[in-house]
Amino acid sequence: MRPIHKRLRQYACGAGLALAAFNSAAAQLPDTILYGVAYYSEYTPVDRVDEDARMMKEAGINVVRIAESTWGTLEKSEGVFDFSHVDRMLTAFHQAGIKVIIGTPTYAVPTWLARQHPDVLVTTPNGRAEYGRRQNMDITNAEFRRAAERVIVKLVEHVKDHPAVIGYQVDNETKAYFTSGPNVQAAFVASMRKKFPDLDALNRAFGLDYWSNRINDWADFPSTNGSINASLSNAFAQFQRELVTEYLTWQADLVRAHARKDQFITQNFDLGWKDHSFGVQPEVDHWEAAKPLDVAGIDIYHPSQDKLTGAEIAFGGDLTRSMRNGQNYLVLETEAQGFPQWTPYPGQLRLQAFSHLASGANMVGYWHWATTANAIETYWRGVLSQDYQPNEVYAEVKTIGADLKRLGPALVDMKKTNKVAFYVSNIAQAGFDAFKIQVDGKSLSYNEAMRPYYDALYRMNVEVDILSPSSTKPLSDYKLIVVPSLYAASDAEIARLNDYAKAGGHLLYTFRSGFSDENTKVRYAVQPGAISEAAGVRYHQFTTPLDVTLDGDPFGVGKADNQARWWMEFVTPTTAQVVARYKHPSWPAYAAVTRNNYGRGEVSYVGFMPTDAIIGKLLADQVKRAGLDLPKASFPLIVRGGTLNNGHDVRYLLNYSAKQQTIRYEYPDGTELLSGKRVGRGQALTIKPWGVAIVEELKP
Repeated sequence: MRPIHKRLRQYACGAGLALAAFNSAAAQLPDTILYGVAYYSEYTPVDRVDEDARMMKEAGINVVRIAESTWGTLEKSEGVFDFSHVDRMLTAFHQAGIKVIIGTPTYAVPTWLARQHPDVLVTTPNGRAEYGRRQNMDITNAEFRRAAERVIVKLVEHVKDHPAVIGYQVDNETKAYFTSGPNVQAAFVASMRKKFPDLDALNRAFGLDYWSNRINDWADFPSTNGSINASLSNAFAQFQRELVTEYLTWQADLVRAHARKDQFITQNFDLGWKDHSFGVQPEVDHWEAAKPLDVAGIDIYHPSQDKLTGAEIAFGGDLTRSMRNGQNYLVLETEAQGFPQWTPYPGQLRLQAFSHLASGANMVGYWHWATTANAIETYWRGVLSQDYQPNEVYAEVKTIGADLKRLGPALVDMKKTNKVAFYVSNIAQAGFDAFKIQVDGKSLSYNEAMRPYYDALYRMNVEVDILSPSSTKPLSDYKLIVVPSLYAASDAEIARLNDYAKAGGHLLYTFRSGFSDENTKVRYAVQPGAISEAAGVRYHQFTTPLDVTLDGDPFGVGKADNQARWWMEFVTPTTAQVVARYKHPSWPAYAAVTRNNYGRGEVSYVGFMPTDAIIGKLLADQVKRAGLDLPKASFPLIVRGGTLNNGHDVRYLLNYSAKQQTIRYEYPDGTELLSGKRVGRGQALTIKPWGVAIVEELKP
């Protein structure tokens, strides 16, 4: 059996995830907006660090992120370190007045480590990884941890006293990488023994009698790699997410023990991916993994040109801000040029940058400064192309940098107070995705069922916080909570949501909610299980609909959009009012959308996947019923904002179209910060194509 890191052994024996003991108040977070790039002198075609620093300074870049991917350059053989690249960069950037975030280089292991200790390469259900790609290591492996600790400590001790260094990024886009070798399987079994001391209880909870999967002796516990049982597979997936939290906690502890007290610690999380940043990351519990940090970081990549909507920027920002209950966050990576199809139209880079700030970002950082000439990311372009010469994107970066140099101290640390929340869950996601809906040969995932609801709120300029079962914010802070497809959840979790409604809140559940418990075992109850009473509905059957419409077009969306998609539950009201019914020549007119008075609040249930048009109308009604005003502006004119650190309210007006947009400014008098012009209530405000305006209210 491969060696396992002692911290994981402690975890497996029940020690749990001891979160880092730290005083985040001591860490100094930025007092202005950080505007930056990732930079690798190791990749440059010639030694041009001083020239790059000069160009960055000229463009208004005030922070760079370095070192997170070049372990093999920093430690060329075991214990033999060469920090000359780091030193050159620190000297050049400090002289240019540019701050530095140091990345621990552990997400790309060096060749010598893989040769000396082949077991550091991750074993997945498909076998052991080959060397070459990044993130090919077993984060639990003891030899990997020993080597990682050595390079982290040496690097941090080498740079910590340099005045340019303001913080550290631990690892990068960290996941468990589907690690499932014998050492991890043994640790998982140990965790199951702690959770289920009685094997009979485990067999009952997971339904393991099916196909003789029953475990009668702990020594018989099989590898999960061949599992056909969603309860067992999803318990292992949850264990893998816990490994990520443990690993990042270990790194944060290590860096904090050697860094200066005023230096912050972050992580570059990433989102679920669908050709771009798209939804909830299934492999990491972001809310738990963010706890040992001083500030959460994220990378957000999205379509551009005519497909630029800002929805991915807003979703990623709302989720990252919510990881730490409303704390501002760092966008450590986003595209400047990116894929060839993402080359931005003139003005889009400015729009994107200020859109990140509109969601609460305290940093916008591009991956990366200049495009590499080698390897897999040759056509993932940075601010500069391979010629390292000024271009149109660089010219636009300069305009953003100049504005942020002037406005950064005023715009940093904007706070939001939202009255609508969006509720997501890794456990529900895993349960839903274990049984993805099959439509026309496509497998439809949790994120695909969830995002249309978020996007509809975004388009109508209703801002949200994103909650998870780990969130500690009181549900009572919100007037409306939207809960998409809560497929798997404990009775206690559902009771907490229902109690929120009973106390006066408005709650919207969508299809496939409440179906199984937290162990992905279908509830032995009339569906939707623990939601049934609160929603005032029940159902026994469901199908994938074909040519099913809503009777009478109740949402007024027209024939093409008045459709039931993907999934259809045969909902019967018990105490609920029917808002919409299905229409089909053979099916009875079951309820499709219901609304139920519950205590002092209201619970609505949507038993199918609506079209985007129906979702928009449905949510607009929900917002109004919750006692909230629906903004007059809607997509492509996006309005987002909050309260600045001086106590003044601010609004970002973002035009996501190639056409000029005009809005009647319905807020108190203010100053448009980019131009310095006064804006009065009722004034017509024009936003140019792909343009932005930022209006700070004047105090009376």
